[in-house]
Parts: sequence; structure tokens; C-alpha cells
Amino acid sequence: MTKIHLWPEEPFQKKDSIELAATVEKSSGERWRLWFRVPSAVQPALTRSMDPFVLAVLFSALKTPADLEIHGEVSPSLLRNLAEFQKAWALWLPEKYHPVEFSASSEREQPRVESNEITMGFSGGVDSAFTAWQNRPDPVDLRQRKLTAGIMVHGFDIPIDQPEVFARAAEKSRLMLSSIGVSLIPISTNLREQRNDWDDSYGSALAACLMLFQGRFNAGFIASSFPYNNLITPTGSNPITDRMLSNDSFQIIHDGAAYHKIEKIRQINLWPEARQYLRVCWEGRHKDRNCCRCQKCVWTMLIFRAIGQESLPAFPYDITNHEIQRLKYNDTGSYTSTRRLIKVLRSLKFTDSTVRALEVSVFVNRIRFASRRNLLLKKLFHVFEDRWFLDPDLAGQPVGQKKVVR
Repeated sequence: MTKIHLWPEEPFQKKDSIELAATVEKSSGERWRLWFRVPSAVQPALTRSMDPFVLAVLFSALKTPADLEIHGEVSPSLLRNLAEFQKAWALWLPEKYHPVEFSASSEREQPRVESNEITMGFSGGVDSAFTAWQNRPDPVDLRQRKLTAGIMVHGFDIPIDQPEVFARAAEKSRLMLSSIGVSLIPISTNLREQRNDWDDSYGSALAACLMLFQGRFNAGFIASSFPYNNLITPTGSNPITDRMLSNDSFQIIHDGAAYHKIEKIRQINLWPEARQYLRVCWEGRHKDRNCCRCQKCVWTMLIFRAIGQESLPAFPYDITNHEIQRLKYNDTGSYTSTRRLIKVLRSLKFTDSTVRALEVSVFVNRIRFASRRNLLLKKLFHVFEDRWFLDPDLAGQPVGQKKVVR
């Protein structure tokens, strides 16, 4: 089997940041430099272990497939857990991923930090906001594990070549977290240049970023996307395999799967800064704000409305039922998600006309995806598609120009 070599580099101090890097070398001789940049102020929290880099290249190794040889120190407990992790993914997707061997020049467990501080991955969306709100520091309960920092990653949903956009989005996250006594640690990485399937690998990528800070924390939350009674596997983050991304010194905790999306939104609706700064959008042109026209934005807006929150500063534009009919779905799995949303809205006795608009959107998108399997239907639908589906970009529309839902 081919090999991927992971060569560590010495940390590099820049102006007000530190760069941690490793060279990834394939058997073909191809080389690539993987890096993480973190604020200089958090240097005491950083690990010297190669654990984060192993997690960062994990799916590249499974996809090739290629045994991973680590020329540096790694936690043996992490390698044991990853042996089980890769078996799960090889069973879920045997056509894509294959078990590989791990070897390291040095295996040593990292010192466990004896602290009740915990960190989390924070994007500013519904799931991470719920985890932050539920685990916010309690000044009365001194035994509680204290959430003290959220880590927001530049290079995940906001491209690495858009630093100004990330800075604006991070400021919103900072304002949210600071209101509950939690700090924000912004970091950046070129991890996504590996071009792995992001739907599969985003959990291990986030775990890699969290594990950078095992010099200060002994655990990190990854916010759940789906509840226990409606799990979707395989998906990049799930309660089955997230825990296998841990070592004996740093635990990855999948948080929030006991709650449905509507329950999460009910809770964060109690948080004024969340209503102000929540950011769920990744499809719009401006990735530091909500476009109010993409599928994710619209679903979130409708659930907030259904629980009685008509006006949200985080979503400055309303949407008409006519526009809801014209939503363009990302994938066929969106049918199931929309049906669940329709069921929730009906249970809350939400506007019938809006529910019917969602049903129309499901019907049209079903035809859209079916047309891909028929050349004639594809040509006919293409003409309709250009005129029907809603453009998620709101660039140029005046702020404050709100539409009324009818």
C-alpha cells in the first residue's frame, strides 16, 4: 500500500499569530504544507503533539488509501480510537474509504490538564449557539464544567482568501459569546485544500482544530446537527464516531443530540445576542451575513416565526410564499428535512399558505432531481429552471426593505 508521511515543522511566530505546520508527503513525492494559524495570546494552550495533524489528514489517508507514517509524537490512545473510527467509515462507505495502518516515530500520551474548563467549535449557527447557551458558565454551580472559549475557524465555511469577511463574521460571534462570559478564539487553516468530501470530513477537521488547545482544555464540544431519534449516517459529525476522535487527555463530546431543531431555536430565542448576530448562511455571496433566501436561512426564519418571533435582526429580510415555492434544494436529502419542517409547522398551527408553498417546493425539486436521469426531461426542465428558482444573492437590495409574508 502507498504511504502518506507527516513531517512536523517548528512553530513559526508571525506578527500577532503563531503558525503550526506539517509537511504532507505522498509516496509519489507530491508535497503539501498543512498549517494552522492561531493568535499569539493562546500560545500556552497549544500542544506540541502531532495529534491535530493526524486528524486533519485522516480522510485523505482513508480515501487514497495510504498508510499514515507520522514523523513526530502522537498519542497512542488516539491511534487506538482511530483504528475503530476508520472501521466504521469503511463499513458505511466501502466504495470510498478503506482501513489503513498508522505508525509514529514516538508514541506518548499528552499530559491531561486538570481543569474544569472546556472549549467548543463555534460557527455562529443554530447548533453551536444552542450548545454555547446550554453550557454557558454558571457562577453558582462551581462543579459545572465551564465553557470558557469558542473556536471559530477561518477556512471552513468562509474561504481562506476572504479575511475581511471572516473578521466581520468573527466579530458577530465574539459579541454573542462575550455576552455569556465566553471568549472567542479565531483560527485559520488551509485544511480544506485537501478537497476531501466535506460532508464526511468536517467532524474530524473540527476535532483537529479543537485538539490544538489540549494544553489548556481536556475536552471540546462538537455541536450536533441531528437528534438521536433522527440520526443520519454517515455524516461528518455524529454521536457514534465523534467520540473516537478523542485521546485519553482530550475528549471530543458530541453535544445537543437530545434536542430537535425547534427545541434548540426555542432556547436560543431567549438569548438577545443570538437573535441579533446568529449566522446560519453559507450559500449567499456575503458569507458574513444571512442571505434570507437560501434553504437554510428560510427554514430557520420559518421556525423562529412559528414560535412567535416575527422580527429578527439577524435576518433583515422577510420572504414571500411565492419565493418559498421557488427554493432550490442542495440535495435529495432536503426532501426529508422539508417534510419534517412541514410536520413541525403543522403541529404549531402555522400559516397554511406557507406550508403549501413548502410542499410546492418539494414537488418542483423532486422533478428537478429526477430530470437529471432523463436527457429530454433535463433539457425541458433546464429552460424552466433558469426562470423559476430563487437567486439566494441579495446584493444591492437596500437594508431595511422588508417584505411581508402572505
